Amino acid sequence: MKSETEQLQEELNKNLFNSLIEFLQQSYSGFHKNSRDWGCQIKLREIPTAALILGVNVTDHDLTFRSLTEALQNNVTPYVVSLQAKDCPDMKHFLQKLVSKLMNCCVDEESKEESIQVTQKKTFCSMDSLSSWYMSVTQKTDPKLPRKKRTSSSQWQSPPVVLILKDLESFTTKVLQDFIIISSQHLHEFPLILIFGIATSPIIIHRLLPHAVSSLLCIELFQSLSCKEHLTTVLDKLLLTTQFPFKLSEKVLQILTNIFLYHDFSIQNFIKGLQLSLLEHFYSQPLSVLCCNLSEAKRRINFLSENQCENIRRLPSFRRHVEKQASEKQVALLTNERFLKEEIQSLLENLHVYHTNYFLVLRCLHQFTSSLPKYPLGRQIRELYCTCLEKNIWDSEEYASALQLLRMLAKDELMTILQKCFKVFKSSSEKQLGSTAKRIEEFLAQFQSLDAEAKEEEDTSGLQSKGLQKTDLYHLQKSLLEMKELRRTSKKQTRFEALREKVVNFIDSLVREYLLPPETQPLHEVMYFSAAHTLRAHLNAAPRIALHTALNNPYYYLKNEALKSEEGCIPNVAPDICIAYKLHLECSRLINLVDWSEVGQGEKSKLYICLAIRDHSPGVLILLVLWNSSFIFFNALFFCLESVNPLILQNLLQISRSFNGPTPSPVHSDSTPQPSEFCECARSK
Repeated sequence: MKSETEQLQEELNKNLFNSLIEFLQQSYSGFHKNSRDWGCQIKLREIPTAALILGVNVTDHDLTFRSLTEALQNNVTPYVVSLQAKDCPDMKHFLQKLVSKLMNCCVDEESKEESIQVTQKKTFCSMDSLSSWYMSVTQKTDPKLPRKKRTSSSQWQSPPVVLILKDLESFTTKVLQDFIIISSQHLHEFPLILIFGIATSPIIIHRLLPHAVSSLLCIELFQSLSCKEHLTTVLDKLLLTTQFPFKLSEKVLQILTNIFLYHDFSIQNFIKGLQLSLLEHFYSQPLSVLCCNLSEAKRRINFLSENQCENIRRLPSFRRHVEKQASEKQVALLTNERFLKEEIQSLLENLHVYHTNYFLVLRCLHQFTSSLPKYPLGRQIRELYCTCLEKNIWDSEEYASALQLLRMLAKDELMTILQKCFKVFKSSSEKQLGSTAKRIEEFLAQFQSLDAEAKEEEDTSGLQSKGLQKTDLYHLQKSLLEMKELRRTSKKQTRFEALREKVVNFIDSLVREYLLPPETQPLHEVMYFSAAHTLRAHLNAAPRIALHTALNNPYYYLKNEALKSEEGCIPNVAPDICIAYKLHLECSRLINLVDWSEVGQGEKSKLYICLAIRDHSPGVLILLVLWNSSFIFFNALFFCLESVNPLILQNLLQISRSFNGPTPSPVHSDSTPQPSEFCECARSK
């Protein structure tokens, strides 16, 4: 799945990168045209600029720019530099960053060594020094050098310099204006090509640059694939296919799509959420060992242990399947492991066939409903897929309204949709729905025959009209009324209407037969991840709640049996920070966290918090003990106490005697009790 995802992203950006490379190659050839034409000379003063509209999914831009940089270095020029606005607050830092990155882009080893010497000696960065460096590097880069010393993009004697501004909206206006003006004056000796990374709209170029500066740019727009189309393609290649057996339930898929649509529009985050779902499924579901290819799953079934067989018997879908069987087969499924494994193989085969038919009919239904007015079943196939996962789609009002609209389609529209559906069924290598493709082909032939019959009827009606006699107005009105009354009473369908009704009923029968929810299939828990609450807790985490849970109940995350405790109790093995947090919950007004942090700031001084020493009588506050490495005694803080409880004082003295002898004295000493001894004594008390 990971390799398929990476390949998919490369294919989605392939067309965009190819058009960009073609533009850069044409721009490079324009630098070397020796023409006396006034228009060409004016154009040579303009900086070729590609405005790359990437959309608001900023988190995906880094991956796109990395792939673009690699493609440009392999096909256009080795000198490709990317800059961000945070690194270029002014013109000085802009040029320094440009020079430092540009000198690292070298064609061969000799220029690389020279660039290192130049960077070590450089004290001032300017366009003049940059131009002289570029001339020296390109003159020494002989195209007759061996191929081992040259990259594929260094085939030109003077390759251009491509500067990518990743986040154009964040750059300072003055920095952009000054750089463009200076670069245009050195364009004949420093061939520069700009690529603007734009997240919002091309209008931002004219907002940042006045006309006097923007006229120095030869701008061409390039639009990347929209985020929603990208998401649809990812779902189509990863989930709406039988290539990968792992599937998502309706709630899980809804969580991932909602995060994508309402938070960040990030395909990378969506894929990470999909990977997290896959990891959680294989971690939490013991039977996920069967979530693999059908041939491998059949092999693994033979090695299922007794516990795994019992887990299969406990699955809700399998229990429903057993209840539908005869009594003898029920006993065999519940007692005979060999018979159970044979039944599991059969059920997994049926589940594979179910997915194959499911996705074919789903695509066919999407072809019919994606062009309907107001899109009752959604415009994207993911919307239709979520609806089919949730319930029986034929029971919804949206499906009924979609069928009504289908019964009103014109013949040309209906034939176009049928041709697309025929391609969907024909492209499948499976033969489960082979008769469906033949049936659709028959419908297309019948629609085509209607055209021939319509032409014949027109010809015959034309001949009959020639033999008609003249009539008066009275007889004409009478005949028209009779025809109107006849149509009202009979309402006989035409051949096209009857054929259209057959097509709609045929599609409806396919939907009712093959688009059943996954919950109706036995062993669907093996393939489908349905723990939506777990995924939501990971992706839409509330930091405040997570911190409270971790500090108040460390067992929730650490899974250590020794940390289990009743509510209101503090286990002896709990981490110190959890003890401090529980003390804070009990009497937050008596704790000054700032003082605690100041005490523990030093390298040698550490802060240790003891367990509360409680009195059996109610109303006794918590005793907080601060230990400082510069002192050998304990400072007991009794805030807001009118009188010290004798039992608390007695316990405190016992703790202090264990370290310092019979009486504590506030005298500085170099010897300090070990933290482990201190905590152990405090916990025991």
